Amino acid sequence: MIRIARRTLNAIALVLTLAAGLAPLTVAAQAPAAGPTVFAAASMKTALDAIAASWTAQTGKAPVLVYGSSAVLAKQIEQGAPADIFISADLNWMDYLDKAKLLRAGTRRAFLGNELVLVEPADQKTTLKIEPGFDLAGQTGGGKIAVCTITSCPGGVYGKESLVALGVWDKVEPKLAQSDNIRAALNLVARGEARFGIVYATDAKAEPKVRVVGVFPSSSHSPIVYPVAVLEGSKNPEAASFVAYLSSQAAVKILLEQGFSILSK
Repeated sequence: MIRIARRTLNAIALVLTLAAGLAPLTVAAQAPAAGPTVFAAASMKTALDAIAASWTAQTGKAPVLVYGSSAVLAKQIEQGAPADIFISADLNWMDYLDKAKLLRAGTRRAFLGNELVLVEPADQKTTLKIEPGFDLAGQTGGGKIAVCTITSCPGGVYGKESLVALGVWDKVEPKLAQSDNIRAALNLVARGEARFGIVYATDAKAEPKVRVVGVFPSSSHSPIVYPVAVLEGSKNPEAASFVAYLSSQAAVKILLEQGFSILSK
């Protein structure tokens, strides 16, 4: 009877505590406070996820990370999406928002560089030198070459520029399988659904199920530049702090390990 009475008393005490609006004695660990919302090119995912985790461990605040094609993200920002920071995979889409007066003055800077590579499933062993007239179409056979959208997605734009400059565009174009963003193109190769893919070197490094066949000459396409900026409409006081953290020793280490080159601090 004593045991039952104690359980009853404990239950009554808990009910009274909740009714009074008091916190229970055992409180679960609180989730990190909300940090800035970052719209970033899909190719940033592996590195930026790690940087965000490091920043959260240091500050107790967790940024909200949204990934996609730079083109799609820029259009969403233009339409009023509640983003605080934009990291584009090319200059054009940052210029687009700049012309629309959507960037906070003085916050834009060139941030990272990258390389464009040809990848295939890791169990393949193709030998193919990327040079003018190289037979990419012939090596593809009846398969597909995965790219992100060649008219708007930066990786696809760079890819088309390179294929045109190397004189193989007309033969390769019919074999292209276009995806919304470059990580989606990478996944097609990783799953064996595409014979080759044109992605960034950092994407290839992040995916063990693909191997690099070769690097596209930097002279065959526009310089690959990732700019970053705080958006004019940002209300989050941590936005500038997070952008500054991208140049910290911890962040730079992650970016270099992932294969990016650092253009500025």
